[in-house]
This record gives sequence, structure tokens and C-alpha cells, in this order.
Amino acid sequence: MPDARGRCACCAIVPPKVLRHIARRGTAAQRDAALATLATDATHRLTRATAQSLGSGAARAAYAGASAAPVKSRTIYDVAHRTTLPGKIVRSEGQRATRDAEASEAYDGLGATFDFYWQAYRRNSIDDAGMALHASVHYGRKYDNAFWDGRQMVFGDGDGDLFNRFTSSLDVIAHELTHGVTGDEVNLTYLGESGALNESISDVFGSLVKQWAKRQTAAKADWLIGAELLTSKVQGVALRSLKAPGTAFDDPVLGKDDQPATMAGYVETSADNGGVHTNSGIPNHAFYLAAAAIGGYAWEKAGRVWYETVRDKRLKPAATFAQFADRTIVNADHLFGGTVKTAIAGAWQAVGVAISAP
Repeated sequence: MPDARGRCACCAIVPPKVLRHIARRGTAAQRDAALATLATDATHRLTRATAQSLGSGAARAAYAGASAAPVKSRTIYDVAHRTTLPGKIVRSEGQRATRDAEASEAYDGLGATFDFYWQAYRRNSIDDAGMALHASVHYGRKYDNAFWDGRQMVFGDGDGDLFNRFTSSLDVIAHELTHGVTGDEVNLTYLGESGALNESISDVFGSLVKQWAKRQTAAKADWLIGAELLTSKVQGVALRSLKAPGTAFDDPVLGKDDQPATMAGYVETSADNGGVHTNSGIPNHAFYLAAAAIGGYAWEKAGRVWYETVRDKRLKPAATFAQFADRTIVNADHLFGGTVKTAIAGAWQAVGVAISAP
């Protein structure tokens, strides 16, 4: 849910709708895990609201003493199944890996996301000012989520029945860290279309970080978010699909992926801050169509256009899909010219978003 100013108060990867479905349809153990996760997420909405109270650019002020040089600074903590953050330090930058798989995955995921933003876009960490990256693992007991709280990453181990450990998915780690990037640059209001854009941007760059790490072209990528999270008991392949929104899962316990691919399926609802995790399928699919039409490595052109649009000072916190689309078209024209501009405009038209940019 949003804070008092409509900002993303707890951007967790598993939508509350899915957790509520598990609480209604799951076994006793599954219900207990889902209800505990929902309660914890509600608590951390308040934490994130406080962390964001200074607004966009707060991270720069908090880390004003950090070096402008692109040097990673990662710290991984073990909460030891408690909920008091950050926990005990188990690995700092440059130290050898421990035997803890979750700590190693978190360390590597933070590093891959940092490297992606620097090497692809010359962005120096989340705040573009060398912000240190922190993550806590083994949060709570059977906690079925991962989130960025405005200051650090937090990972649950999953319940082991429906969800695997949340450090296992690089695109999930990058998704959550990208909420920090978006919050620093434009702080899109976490409600309705702007909230869905907020979620979509995190999905887009979550997928791009994974593609970059694997050196996959747009044609070779799976375009899935959280493919590693679902256990073999779940009827599904991931939490979301940019290539085919609405097809990621269809499970008696988790429910069905309800993301629309076009505006014809846009969901009007008061739940989930106006359907931010649902309607994000529309801009997600637009990005996929654009990247597929352009070809090659998606982070080089389509991703660069999206990144520069997030940084575009003319983009407002309450931006609609159409307003965001117009800025991508203008930025595509400025950066790459006609072919890329045409591909991006065509992608937005294909998902039914009305554009007015020339």
C-alpha cells in the first residue's frame, strides 16, 4: 500500500493478492506462512514510508560522504530467522564466500545489479553516488517474500513448500533494487497507472540484469520474473511474464496470474493500490515487444530508452501509461533515431496505450 503521499511503502516481490489466495486455499502450514508474511509486509510498509519521507534524492544525502568512484560496497547480514534488522554481519565487500547459500546469492545478486547499472548506463549504485548496498538474509520463519525497504534488501527463506529461498532469483534481487533507483529519480506514486509503471520498471530492469549477466539477446531471454522461486508443487513457471502476461502461473493455491497484456484488459480495482501488480503487465509487454522488434541485447537500446525516461525530469510522479510512453518515444528519437523510435511507438500502440508524441 502507499504511504500518506502515495509512495511505495513496501515494494515486495510477491503481490498481496497471491498471499491472500494462499491464506484462503492452502494447507494449514501454507496459510500460516502466508498470513505471517502479510502481517510482516504490513509492518514494513511503515518502515519504508519513514525511509522515503525525505523524498527523491534522500539516498544521496544519506550517503553524501560516499566516493563517486564506481566501487562496490556490499554487506550481508544474517537475521537468524528473527525480524530485527539488519542482523549479524556474515560477509563484507571482498571477503570470501561463506557456506551459507543465501548469503552468497545475495552478495552476488547485489554485485551483478551494481555492475549492470554501472557498465550499461554509468550509474554508480542505487543513488548514482556510490551508495553502499546492504542485505539481510534468513528473515523471519518461512517468510514468503523479499523487499527493498528504502535502505536495504531483505530476503525470506520461503516456506519450502510453495516458495524456494528468495535469494535464488537474480531478477528478483534486481527488481527490488530498481525500486530504489526509481524512487531516487522520479519516485512514481504507488497508485493506479503510476504505481503499475513503478512495478513494471522494476520488472523490466530485473529481467535486463538477468539477461546482461547471461549475455542473452532479446530473442534468447525467457522474460520471466522469479522463475526460480516456485517449487515443483506449483503449477506455473514464474511470478510474471513480460513476454506473455497472464500465463506465468495457474495454480489451485496461488490462484491465476491475472496480468493483462493490453489496455483492453486493464483492471479497475481498489485492491493492491489500484492493481499495481496486475496492470503492470501492460507496460511490461510493451517493453518486451519493443525489445523484440529492435533485436540484439535489450539493455543497449530499449533498456537505455527506459532508463533515460526514468531519469527524465519531465516525467512526473503521477505519470500515466500514455505520458510515460510519450517520453520513451521522445527519448528514443533523441538517443537512436527513427528505427528504435518506430519500434517503441509500435509497441505502445500494440498494447493499446494512446500516444501523442510525434
